[in-house]
Amino acid sequence: MTQGNTWSDRFETALHPAIAQFNASIGFDLELLPYDIQGSITHAKMLAQTGIITQAEAQQLVQGLEQVLREYENGDFQPGVEEEDVHFAVEHRLTEIVGEVGKKLHTARSRNDQVGTDIRLYLRDKINKIREDLRQYQRALLNLAENHVETLIPGYTHLQRAQPISLAHHLLAYWEMAQRDWERLGDVAKRTNVSPLGCGALAGTTFPIDRQYTAKELGFTDIYRNSLDAVSDRDFAIEFINAASLIMVHLSRLSEEIILWASQEFSFVTLKDSCATGSSIMPQKKNPDIPELVRGKTGRVCGHLQALFLLMKGLPLAYNKDLQEDKEGLFDAVKTTQASLEAMTILLSEGIEFRRQRLQEAVAEDFSNATDVADYLANKGIPFREAYNLVGKVVKTSLAAGKLLKDLTLEEWKAIHPAFEEDIYTAITPQQVVSARNSEGGTGFQQVRYALSQAQSLMNEN
Repeated sequence: MTQGNTWSDRFETALHPAIAQFNASIGFDLELLPYDIQGSITHAKMLAQTGIITQAEAQQLVQGLEQVLREYENGDFQPGVEEEDVHFAVEHRLTEIVGEVGKKLHTARSRNDQVGTDIRLYLRDKINKIREDLRQYQRALLNLAENHVETLIPGYTHLQRAQPISLAHHLLAYWEMAQRDWERLGDVAKRTNVSPLGCGALAGTTFPIDRQYTAKELGFTDIYRNSLDAVSDRDFAIEFINAASLIMVHLSRLSEEIILWASQEFSFVTLKDSCATGSSIMPQKKNPDIPELVRGKTGRVCGHLQALFLLMKGLPLAYNKDLQEDKEGLFDAVKTTQASLEAMTILLSEGIEFRRQRLQEAVAEDFSNATDVADYLANKGIPFREAYNLVGKVVKTSLAAGKLLKDLTLEEWKAIHPAFEEDIYTAITPQQVVSARNSEGGTGFQQVRYALSQAQSLMNEN
């Protein structure tokens, strides 16, 4: 279909070539072609079911549309800018295949409700796939966590050593983030799965269509109740990119920690050769490219969210050409999120190894057991605030003497407070410090094992 006959006889000349290029979306909205054909097939069947066209005509349209899809999948159908967008491209090729009856496909339909339907079908499909990707990522976290319940790692607040924790507990924190992401996408899917098909350009149609039929055939759970809202709504796309941004933020947080852990200063993990790169001039280096790229791509997805917000903020009802700009950011957010989840899943599954000996040394070389000394005194009947202040003085004195708490003699402990006994040494060992934190949701080994079983059960149920 050339630019000269895309429009009605209202237009006397074709678009300027530069304007045609500027106006066209065919360069990116071909992504929607399988969904456009899915919606068109259902629309054709509905036109026949309501008597608007004959069953024979509908059969011709369906067969022609199926042929267009085959040609596209085989690489034989590659429309150019002269087609303007995927909808015109499909209709043009359909008419070439089936003849004049192809021109009946657009009866009782506008590109406005058509593109709205296509995007929702596309996004519904992609949300399901991303939720599957999230499950694979969660399984990788669970597998790692199951192997490291009693492996200890320094816990941090303000990026300062705070208290030792179970490494599994640390990894399960990211599992919980991913679980919220999985659930959040499920909520977005509900509001995405609403059909605008049949709302026309903005006001519905004079034809006796059956919107409930097309909605049911396409797997939608509901239809838009207002035609103006239907063709101009992009809330679902904003919600999706918001959810995708949160997924990326969570991946980025883990990426930052892996980058730190892999540094020589931390040396908590070793990156395997299959998931790391080298330097072009420094042969000794092994670079954490996967987490660095995920961290970088997070800004890209968050940027798409801001762009879509700004796109929508000033649009009057109903459809405006501005909405053509919703697709590239949406498509890229989908692809980037999927690729990042896959890369991080591979990294966790086969590209990272925790250095247990180094971690054991790390939790034994600081004062992260100081709170447990205060708890020890509190359990002996000393008011916690008094115990807290006493331990603060002990840490200050120990630092000045170049000692850790475990190095103090019993006499030194008793000099601090007579309540200290020999069992203080057991109370402040890293394993005991972690094991003792057995409150619900805590890092105690018993709680961590329970959390692992709960996480596994939840994933099996869903």
